[in-house]
Amino acid sequence: MKKALLVLTAFLALATSVTAQTLNVKVGNVTYQFPASQTGDMPFASGTSLTIMGKTFATADISGISIDNSEVTNNLVSVTYDGTTASVSVAGNVAQYVSANVSGAHVTIAQSNTDAVDGDEITYQLSGTTTNGSLSLSGSYKCTVSLAGLTMTNPSGAAISITNKKRIQISAKKGTENTLTDCANGEQKGCIYSKGQIQLQGNGTLNVYGKTAHAIKSGDYISIKNLTLNVLSAVKDGINCNKYFQMKSGTVTISAVGDDGIQTDFEEDDTATAETTDHEDENSANAYIEGGTLTITASASAAKGVKASGSLNISGGTINVTTTGGGMWDAGESDTKAACGLSADYDMTVSGGTLTLKSTGAGGKCMKCDSTMTISGEAVISAITTGSKYTYGSYSSSPKAIKAGTRIASGNTSGNTGSNWGRPGGGGPGGGGNQTSYTYRGGMVITGGSIYAKASNHEAIESKSTIDISGGYVYAESNDDAINSGSTFTISGGYVMGNSTGNDGLDANGNFYIKGGTVVAVAARSPEVALDANTEGGYQLYLQGGTVVAIGGLESGCTVTGTAYRASSYSRGTWYGLYSGSTTLLVFKVPSNNSMGTPMVVYSSQGTPTLYSSVTTNGTQFWNGYGNSSATYSTNNKVTLSSYSSGGGGWGGGGWW
Repeated sequence: MKKALLVLTAFLALATSVTAQTLNVKVGNVTYQFPASQTGDMPFASGTSLTIMGKTFATADISGISIDNSEVTNNLVSVTYDGTTASVSVAGNVAQYVSANVSGAHVTIAQSNTDAVDGDEITYQLSGTTTNGSLSLSGSYKCTVSLAGLTMTNPSGAAISITNKKRIQISAKKGTENTLTDCANGEQKGCIYSKGQIQLQGNGTLNVYGKTAHAIKSGDYISIKNLTLNVLSAVKDGINCNKYFQMKSGTVTISAVGDDGIQTDFEEDDTATAETTDHEDENSANAYIEGGTLTITASASAAKGVKASGSLNISGGTINVTTTGGGMWDAGESDTKAACGLSADYDMTVSGGTLTLKSTGAGGKCMKCDSTMTISGEAVISAITTGSKYTYGSYSSSPKAIKAGTRIASGNTSGNTGSNWGRPGGGGPGGGGNQTSYTYRGGMVITGGSIYAKASNHEAIESKSTIDISGGYVYAESNDDAINSGSTFTISGGYVMGNSTGNDGLDANGNFYIKGGTVVAVAARSPEVALDANTEGGYQLYLQGGTVVAIGGLESGCTVTGTAYRASSYSRGTWYGLYSGSTTLLVFKVPSNNSMGTPMVVYSSQGTPTLYSSVTTNGTQFWNGYGNSSATYSTNNKVTLSSYSSGGGGWGGGGWW
């Protein structure tokens, strides 16, 4: 023992004299790398322990010591997977804070305090390939997990499991592709699981398969920046987190999921909050999409593309969501459920971005919130639903392109209580019950943006509460009401078109006010009307301003303020120009074959809708909406505003200032 002690002492003395070299201390498959220039004193106590840079080794555990010219990167722990084995290298300056264990290719690391490391954090860099490996990380301090070309499958649990309840950055290095797969029928919550926050980032690619539950699960928030993330399968949600979800940039593609693409929920152990400044201590269950490209395909029954238990806020990016699953009965809530592209239990705000949404399953919806939906700014939305109604006994869920608000029955409900209003029949106001009064929550507010909504069955755009449109370009087409408001409906600006092939064009179950803007509404046939208010309930249609074309007529008892014109006949499939003297107000096409064709045409002096393609008319530039890229209009079909006439059928127009 004395001779061994002298040899080891001489060896260490040599190491300290060669300042450009690295002292490697190996314990099993873990190598601790100490730059010789930093080692300083290395106490060797009673031949049983060796301490280097604060890291104490039991000499019995040391399997080798060597010196080489390798470079050491401070704060870095490298994990390399190779088939059924893995090796770990730990930078000397963080060695005292890291305890690593390797069993085959399963790596377990415990991390302690790193505040003393220049206020920095440890980076764990993973690379290599294994079909039977994992990383388990514990501790109580922030760190980064860097993926540098990793293909890893864990046949017995999560690929990466982090019980550290602090912020964890998971970063894919630029130019690398990384694929993680967990086991089937396990107990893990996700292929990637963190008890704390996850920041997904980097300029590389990360592919994830979740074969037991979620693909990526956090007990806190999840944010995404720059990363190319592909969730290729999940038994449950693609991404599931508490507190909130945030996508800043990057490309995220989610498919083959058994439930929702992305779901947020509240952290039950913390007090719920609204959105906070910089999301500090936020527990809102909100989802924020600010940029990047998000593509989700969800095929499960009642699956959501993005499901926020709080609110959903979209301010930018390109969002493509397709749901194909049908409806289902939820025994726990005693209600039907249906698929939806974007869903929020509270508010939904869309102030930017390009949204392309499609739902094909029974009862499916493209956008839905239970409180207030606000669409503004430069938002561009295309929402198409083609499914039929989903029915379960006397309960049902109707497909809608865009839906907002909640109406709850109160008073005499004849057996229907709570939120089960309007049943049996499952639909609009008054369906299937004898309610005497209602309470309303939320509604729909549109101040800008371009919206295209189409429903093969039932309403294209519906609010269970109020609708207020003061700007933007809105086109809705349906075989039911094109746009329906469960309460007051107000249009004071913007361009609004509603085309129904089977019901009213624009319908209000309360008072209907048109105070401004340009409105074109088309009803299917009598007794349906282009503009409808609930006169049976004591409400009324008020035309107080704007420019209005009503093909199919107006609700009886309509109050008209100003000057209007009503024609006794029209020709389907024909373009007409609406004039005030010599000023062109509107050019529009009367639908043929119950199809709007060219939904909206606006004279260029009133502004140029960004989505609208040009129409040249007798040398004058017009702009038409979704449906056609060109059109021909002859000034022979010129309609000049004059006094209001109540006789005749057909279409009517009005201009008020």
